[in-house]
Amino acid sequence: MASREGAATAASKAKLRPRKKKKSKKESKTRSVRANIHGEDDDEPNRHYADNKIKTTKYTLLSFLPKNLFEQFHRFANVYFVFIALLNFVPVVNAFQPELALAPVVFILSVTAIKDLWEDYRRHRSDKEINHMDCLVYSRTERRYVEKFWKEVHVGDFIRLRCNEILPADVLLLSSSDPDRLCHIETATLDGETNLKQRQVVRSFFDLDCDFDPSKYDSIIECEKPNNDLNRFRGYIIHRSGRRDALYKDNLLLRGCTIRNTEEAVGIVIYAGHETKAMLNNNGPRYKRSKLERQMNVDVFWCVIILLVMCSFAAVGHGLWVFQYGDKRPVFDVLSPEGKDLSPVLSAIYLFLTMIIVFQVLIPISLFVSIEIVKICQVYFIHQDTELYDEESDSHLQCRALNITEDLGQMQYIFSDKTGTLTDNKMVFRRCTVAGVEYSHDANARRLAMYQEVDSEEEDCTSHAGTLPRRDSVGSHHSVKVVLRSHSTKSHRRTGSRAEAKRASILSKHTAFSSPMEKDVTPDPQLMDKVNECGSQMDFMRFHSQSMSQLPSDLDDIMDFFIALTLCNTVVVSSPDQPRHKVRMRFELKSPVKTIEDFIKRFTPSRLTSGSNSSSSSSLATNRSSTKGCSSLLSSPSAESTLTKLEEEEAAAAAESAHAFSPVPPAYDGKARNPEGADLRYEAESPDEAALVYAARAYKCSLVGRLPDQVTVDLPHLGKLNFELLHTLGFDSTRKRMSVVVKHPLTDQITVYTKGADSVIMDLIKSPNIGNSKGKRQKKIIYRTQNYLNQYAADGLRTLCIAKKVLSKEEYACWLQRHLEAETAIQGREELLFESALRLETNLQLLGATGIEDRLQDGVPETIDALRKAGLQIWVLTGDKQETAVNIAYACKLLDPEEEILTLNADSMEACSLLLEESLHYIQAKFLCGSAKTFHADLAPFHIYPSPPPHPLWSSSHAAVHRLGLVIDGRTLAYALDRSLEDKFLAVARSCRSVLCCRSTPLQKSLVVKLVRNKLKVMTLAIGDGANDVSMIQVADVGVGISGQEGMQAVMASDFALPRFRYLQKLLLVHGHWCYSRLANMILYFFYKNAMFVALIFWYQFYCGFSGSAMIDQWYLIFFNLMFSAFPQLVTGTLDKDVPAETLQQLPQLYVNGQNSEEYKPYMFWMNMIDAFYQSLICFFIPYFAYADSDVDLFTWGTPVTTIAVFTILLHLGVETKTWTWMNWLSICFSVALFFTVALCYNASCPTCYSPSNPYWTMQRLLQDPALYLLCLITPAAALLPRYFYRACQGTIFPSPVQVGRQLDRLPAKDPRGNILNLSRIRTGAGPDPEAKSSAASLAKDPRRPREESERPDASLSVRIHLPPDGGVKYTRNSQDGLNVG
Repeated sequence: MASREGAATAASKAKLRPRKKKKSKKESKTRSVRANIHGEDDDEPNRHYADNKIKTTKYTLLSFLPKNLFEQFHRFANVYFVFIALLNFVPVVNAFQPELALAPVVFILSVTAIKDLWEDYRRHRSDKEINHMDCLVYSRTERRYVEKFWKEVHVGDFIRLRCNEILPADVLLLSSSDPDRLCHIETATLDGETNLKQRQVVRSFFDLDCDFDPSKYDSIIECEKPNNDLNRFRGYIIHRSGRRDALYKDNLLLRGCTIRNTEEAVGIVIYAGHETKAMLNNNGPRYKRSKLERQMNVDVFWCVIILLVMCSFAAVGHGLWVFQYGDKRPVFDVLSPEGKDLSPVLSAIYLFLTMIIVFQVLIPISLFVSIEIVKICQVYFIHQDTELYDEESDSHLQCRALNITEDLGQMQYIFSDKTGTLTDNKMVFRRCTVAGVEYSHDANARRLAMYQEVDSEEEDCTSHAGTLPRRDSVGSHHSVKVVLRSHSTKSHRRTGSRAEAKRASILSKHTAFSSPMEKDVTPDPQLMDKVNECGSQMDFMRFHSQSMSQLPSDLDDIMDFFIALTLCNTVVVSSPDQPRHKVRMRFELKSPVKTIEDFIKRFTPSRLTSGSNSSSSSSLATNRSSTKGCSSLLSSPSAESTLTKLEEEEAAAAAESAHAFSPVPPAYDGKARNPEGADLRYEAESPDEAALVYAARAYKCSLVGRLPDQVTVDLPHLGKLNFELLHTLGFDSTRKRMSVVVKHPLTDQITVYTKGADSVIMDLIKSPNIGNSKGKRQKKIIYRTQNYLNQYAADGLRTLCIAKKVLSKEEYACWLQRHLEAETAIQGREELLFESALRLETNLQLLGATGIEDRLQDGVPETIDALRKAGLQIWVLTGDKQETAVNIAYACKLLDPEEEILTLNADSMEACSLLLEESLHYIQAKFLCGSAKTFHADLAPFHIYPSPPPHPLWSSSHAAVHRLGLVIDGRTLAYALDRSLEDKFLAVARSCRSVLCCRSTPLQKSLVVKLVRNKLKVMTLAIGDGANDVSMIQVADVGVGISGQEGMQAVMASDFALPRFRYLQKLLLVHGHWCYSRLANMILYFFYKNAMFVALIFWYQFYCGFSGSAMIDQWYLIFFNLMFSAFPQLVTGTLDKDVPAETLQQLPQLYVNGQNSEEYKPYMFWMNMIDAFYQSLICFFIPYFAYADSDVDLFTWGTPVTTIAVFTILLHLGVETKTWTWMNWLSICFSVALFFTVALCYNASCPTCYSPSNPYWTMQRLLQDPALYLLCLITPAAALLPRYFYRACQGTIFPSPVQVGRQLDRLPAKDPRGNILNLSRIRTGAGPDPEAKSSAASLAKDPRRPREESERPDASLSVRIHLPPDGGVKYTRNSQDGLNVG
């Protein structure tokens, strides 16, 4: 929906009526929304807010002409040419007929205006269609819902929404036909995510027993001002009783979303029209200025200088010419308007203005329009490239920024995300450790290997190594390592054949992250037995009313581990037969805790402590079974009455307990299980969540249903249990964890389950008391779990820790009071909720950890290898832990086993500073001293950028990139990005081939990109796939989004969108190279041909007393750029290929041509100018001497000069054209034919059009003269001979790499690539060619798997720092020629 609405204008500002001058601070930052049902027609309570009518058009009928011209005149070139055209209307200085001089600029302005008008008309039609969509709005006069257009909706209106209906505005949900008071929406038009999202009714209206009646609504809504943050909504609703309830983003339905799985819902409009979040986010296409355009503007300035110099020279010459006559004026002298003679000075001034008009072609008016046309054509052909189409996802490249295509050929640094960009973002559950015991899941690894084998067969991949033996043992830790290593041979390769992918896409058409590879987890037998044993014992205890505390600790941890995997997420459950309809399963409806009174009533002492431990489950069963219908607040019976009731129902307690927990009859044979659990589908917002839920389901712990206040889980032997969901503390990038607060149905305890990154969870674990056996056990669990986490990370698995915490009612009540205050706050709510979460998530008990595999995309190692050979510096910025990121970096060839690795981990600013200094000293000592010459000779490091850096640390010696890799964690990176250390950090990073930043936050990613771009003055490209990459993408010169599984946030913020990372290789190395080469040569050609044509008139001034006369007819002068030479250069700028695509991909080193701006150097502009003036001399004087003693008139001599100039300019383009197609031939022939057609028609039909000129029959007479044909042969040949000779010598004697690469297809040698490398002596510093030193061992390695420990580089530099208590720092050098700082 948002895409149909087009580019949104700024939020419309309603004109406020005069109010009191004094406004409270609160009023200025919030808005109050009242219902539109109580006021009179002329007293709208929300009249100051924007209505729902949208208008994305720029113009109206009256404003189009002035507004469009005003916008076009923002371009200085248009102002200049209009000024020149108007100057022709001044009789004293005019050079051409005024009407004719206006023709080119009017044509250019008209074409642009028509284009803008057509685009605006399309926006108008879209606006009209959207504004006239209908919806149901409550009418206060008719007391019912009536159909109205969207544009008639106002803030405060009640809207009834139906299934599959698009939301017309931002609506606060007040009622839903769903029995769970939920409303499901699809937000694909906003963020690209296709999974369903739940929105819930405002708490105050949660417990309505009847339909919502708008006429009885009398509350006031206080909320924040309109903003573009889709993931935030803050406010509260005030009822007549004075009660306040907090409002969240889960209560708000956004404009453009689609209602799903909900028959009917009612809400009140909060934001309308241009104040909706969708419209505030729709900013239209981005505009950036390319590097080539900035360079071109400098040369346009030089053209202006040349123009002024030529005009000044002519003016001085004319003044001197007039001065030499003295008082005797020549008979042909032009008098002033008063009939008096003009002084030499005044004549020179007038002549200066006249020459500006005559030489105006030197400033190319059509250059800017031609560049826009060529860029649009280039984008079209990039879109048509079938090799950039991904069949599996049915998506292709998108170009969202039309004006920076040439920047793709000049990139120097690439900053990439890892997850979803380099990897598939298909999370596969691989291993786990629970209570200190590791479960290797060998059978699951063999299942994944089957996908691998099918994939290899279908892709006809040659196997370079035999299959490693696999062990099937489960319990032995020695076998674990062997199994892990054997399976890691291909562990990071994308699995699943294309046919399997298609089948999976059909099966999971509407469900994200649900391919068979992801959801069909094979359980570990040993762990499965323990889960069944635990379920059986818990069921026995429940049946016999025994306390769950008697359960063995290891079994209790296992069950809590899987319960946490099932509960701690935001997964929505879908039914198997209808994937978009959620499962409806509810046993009691109870709203979350929202007030202290509610807490007191719900968690009274009689409920928390009634009876003995043995009767806790019975009391729970009694209370559950006695709860009816939709009551949200329970009564608070006394302890005595509760105990009496328990005694009376003791006989039926066990049976009722069983039925309370499961609607199916109890079964104790070990086979009771939800038969439909295996077919349920889970709609997850992230692949990690889906992987863990599917893993829990494999162990018969299935998520059956999710409601705002409870989660239904099916456990083995226990059946379906309803966990009362009290609070959900969502994941954020700062906390790096998620928690849920639930009431456990078996123990009646308030339990916190937390899932998050091991780097933060391990710091929150409660320190065990080693004085007792329980504490010793916990310490052992923590130690073993940490070891397994390190092992998982070393094997490239993504790790998550699972923990829990049991709260007493006093602890929960204390925390709840402050949490409710944070929830109802408007100002600073996020900060308060963040602090509230931190208070809760402390002193956790560690349950276990999981290892999830995220496989590399196809072609990633090859792409990174090619980009590195192309001279690109590649930095990977990831949020993963260091060990995982390093392993993936080896697998994708970011890090090479032969290069040394600098690892920077510091705990303070001072330590970070020492690390950076030691790293610089090490680099200088190893690479810049005695061994530097040998090192440089062997590895040929390439000098990346010629521009000298501003900082002294970045001397010329640091411009060399050495065979070093840099690994830095997030904490150290935060210190390194400090203003005092950023220069040192950049000096170290710039010396390394690869940089890997781990545990990076979104802000750190953008800061790194900005630092490199601004300090090094280099061209940067950022590529990512998720919302956390948006800031990085927007900061870079070119932003690329991957249309992956994390929605479309990155794509919507990007300049280019790719389906897969591997397509970046062709986009940069082929299309980027072509676009840059074409535009650079076209711009230089433009400057040349304009200067050459203008210089012809300049030479004539020496023979006409610098009077501003021209031997070229004004028609030819005016339409030369616009018609006679326009089409061939457009074809060449669009289709020319200096090197074939295959060669550009085989020789990535040729990309350095664009990095160093080899096609557009400053000296090339001046060389073209010199060549233009030389050619103009030849084209002027050869015809001049040919007709020197004849009696031809001015135009009979000037027309051959014009004809020869046209031929010379077109042949010059032919010399510079690398690829000839039928389009090139056709355009040149068309230009020649057009010139002669216009000349013949003009000379035949205009005998006295512009008296005293008389061009009648000039071309007709010349075509009968053999001299014209001889001149047209000799003159262009003489003019182009130097350029042709230079090109021939350059291509033969000292060819550039690109010129040699062009000859690849013509070489008959067996190894043309090797010959080309030898001939061209390409030394781009990519290091020795990997193919040249390939061996059987290296061929046997799969580049897309993590490296074994034995395959890691022997000589690695691990720079780590530890400050001893005495404050000293000790440096030691290890046997591997590395440096340890300890």
